[in-house]
Amino acid sequence: MHPAAAAAQSTGPAPLVSVTAIIPARFDSSRLPGKPLADICGRPMIEHVYRRASAATRIDRVIVATDDPRILDTVRSFGGEARMTRRDHPTGSDRLAEVARELDVPLVVNVQGDEPLVDPTLIDRMVSKLAGDPTLGIATACCPVSDAAEHASPHVVKVVTDGRGDALYFSRAPIPHRADAPRNEPPFGWKHIGLYAYRHAALLALAATPPTALERTEQLEQLRALETGVRIGVVQTDSVPVGVDTPEDLEQVRRLMSTGGDGISSSITSGTRLEPRRR
Repeated sequence: MHPAAAAAQSTGPAPLVSVTAIIPARFDSSRLPGKPLADICGRPMIEHVYRRASAATRIDRVIVATDDPRILDTVRSFGGEARMTRRDHPTGSDRLAEVARELDVPLVVNVQGDEPLVDPTLIDRMVSKLAGDPTLGIATACCPVSDAAEHASPHVVKVVTDGRGDALYFSRAPIPHRADAPRNEPPFGWKHIGLYAYRHAALLALAATPPTALERTEQLEQLRALETGVRIGVVQTDSVPVGVDTPEDLEQVRRLMSTGGDGISSSITSGTRLEPRRR
């Protein structure tokens, strides 16, 4: 058995456990440099992400993992916790693992630093799924694919699951193939959402594993887990997240937040200086 699979199947924690959320945040971005510090309704994007992660009831501590002192200083200025990491990590999960190695917690959640509209209740559902099943190594999320164009797009990662909700495969290809369904009629399948809850030992074992064949083919690091025998539980949601990859995405998020169209209580993103939470 691969070490990552063995780590994922070790004796699991009780449903109520200490959980730390880590937000990887790089300054460099080919399409939107410095986006973690982009202003959204008077606050930097990374603060919106931090506040929403902190609002999840299953999260006890939130840490931003960054490679840039400007992000570090910004997070500390609003009362958040941040740590500097190496600049040469190939993936966000590797940056996550660098910080996780210093933590003594059973579960770690990876919250994307460019998801300022992340839903705290979805984080809670993922944590509950992982904590409640000791044979799972990872939990993640998905939402419905919106249309045929999205289903066909290689920029949209699709996921198919088995009867118990475990991921069978992730792909940029249009899976599942809809042999008997009209091309332009729903349902089109499920779109992967880049949130992850990891069992601590499984995360570190995966970070120590070289990229696998399917991972290299699809350029999807979650396939490393499937190829090494780690079970990934998938939580379904109807809400479609809005990530920020381009200036157009940023303007869309600004409009949603300014009009209250983000679907999240304004109390999460307003208020006073944050104080780091720890049990």
